[in-house]
Amino acid sequence: MKINKILLFIACLAILSGVLSRCTSNRSNKSNKTNWAYNDKKHGGFEVKDVYEQVTGPGLVFIEGGMFTMGQAGEDLYRDWNNAPRRVTLDSYYIDEVAVSNTNYREYLHWISRVYVSYPSVYKNALPDTLVWRNPLAYNEPYVKTYFRHPAFNDYPVVGVSWRQANDYCLWRTDRVNEIILVKKGILKMDLGQKDANNFTTDAYLLRQYEGVVRKNLPDLSSPVKGATRPVAFDDGILLPNYRLPTEAEWEYAAVAPKGSSYQKQATERRLYPWVGTSLRNPEKKNRGQFKANFQRGRGDMMGVAGDANDGYALPAPVRSFYPNDFGLYCMSGNVNEWVADVYRPMSSEDVSDFRPFRGSVFTEVARDDSGNILSKDELGRMRYDTLGYDPSRYNYQLGDNRNYKDGDMLSSIDYQDSNATQPELRSNSARMYNPGLGRDNRDMASLVSDKSRVYKGGSFLDRPYWLSPGTRRFLDEDKSAIDIGFRCAMDRVGNPRKKGK
Repeated sequence: MKINKILLFIACLAILSGVLSRCTSNRSNKSNKTNWAYNDKKHGGFEVKDVYEQVTGPGLVFIEGGMFTMGQAGEDLYRDWNNAPRRVTLDSYYIDEVAVSNTNYREYLHWISRVYVSYPSVYKNALPDTLVWRNPLAYNEPYVKTYFRHPAFNDYPVVGVSWRQANDYCLWRTDRVNEIILVKKGILKMDLGQKDANNFTTDAYLLRQYEGVVRKNLPDLSSPVKGATRPVAFDDGILLPNYRLPTEAEWEYAAVAPKGSSYQKQATERRLYPWVGTSLRNPEKKNRGQFKANFQRGRGDMMGVAGDANDGYALPAPVRSFYPNDFGLYCMSGNVNEWVADVYRPMSSEDVSDFRPFRGSVFTEVARDDSGNILSKDELGRMRYDTLGYDPSRYNYQLGDNRNYKDGDMLSSIDYQDSNATQPELRSNSARMYNPGLGRDNRDMASLVSDKSRVYKGGSFLDRPYWLSPGTRRFLDEDKSAIDIGFRCAMDRVGNPRKKGK
């Protein structure tokens, strides 16, 4: 009897295997609409890849998306209520487990100095501002020289980096990760002789503006030539999406980590901090009483007393310090604030979308000449891009820079009371408010907020507990840097919002 059951089980597995095989064959080898074969030169060479599962990029953690209540979770001490709670939904994405460290950033600088030999200004412009440590009424001068360069601070978060510098790092990281993917797959050889414009960037490679040292290419099934090959294309699914700064919503969602805080598909709690409860101390028996973040407990109390420290760090702590949240992310509260992608507006919570909310979209296209040909790379090897703008011939406002609400909408952008104006982009009320010098009749509308204001979040070693709540937000000019602002990168999740096996 036992042998019969085993034989029956094996037979069922064989039948199931055959069914799955046929399903796979129908999906990947033949069209179910035309019966034309896929991946077959004799049928035109239309290529269809196998089921795609995105590889997790170096340093990243998968964040499963969902609905959460974004915004202020505690008392609004400043009474400006600029982040009113509202429910939003995020698709799945990836974010760095830890902030970018001094070592990570020095690797970036080393590559720049090695490749951009004819453009030393690129290296100079990428340097963090170590003078942020200077304080006329404090003896911080040693940190000006040691914090970024000394090996004692290798694993500490990089600071003194502007929003623009952080964005440039993200782009560079994208290119290095994708380049090493092609090297490991045997498509390109490692080329340490890259100089100036002749360097690998993901966009230039995909647009056939960079060839590299080719070891082998992929078979070109659409070519009638026998044995024809082609470089990797975007739709091969080999290269990863861009590293970038997380949006404010993504950063906040990753920080509060609502994973596990639901019942019957409904959220059961709103977290004030990236951990359960309102206490700043660990309640677990093993580590009871220890602080969960690096922050300033009170005036003049940066780390506690000798032998009985609060968090133990008067400066930023190493990036993998304290306790990770439920997503496995470190220091999402305290240690250093972190840049996010959004342009700051006090009332963004009233304007942005319910799905993947973000303010600051810039819509671009690859720059082309009048004949439609792609323009050559710039002197640094980067592709040139155009932002769609006002086209008088079409009388259509196509501005691709949407920092201000509905910039691309004719009715909301143009001040019709000013009938004598000839340039719609100068008649926008929002443009006059957030761009000094664009006022009507030489009258500027005053605001401390500009189109260069960027959000940062998280609280730091200099901050009181109020700023440790992920719902709080502040802003700084995108070209400025600070002693207590660092950053981490994010990446889009392509396809299935759930990882394979989940």
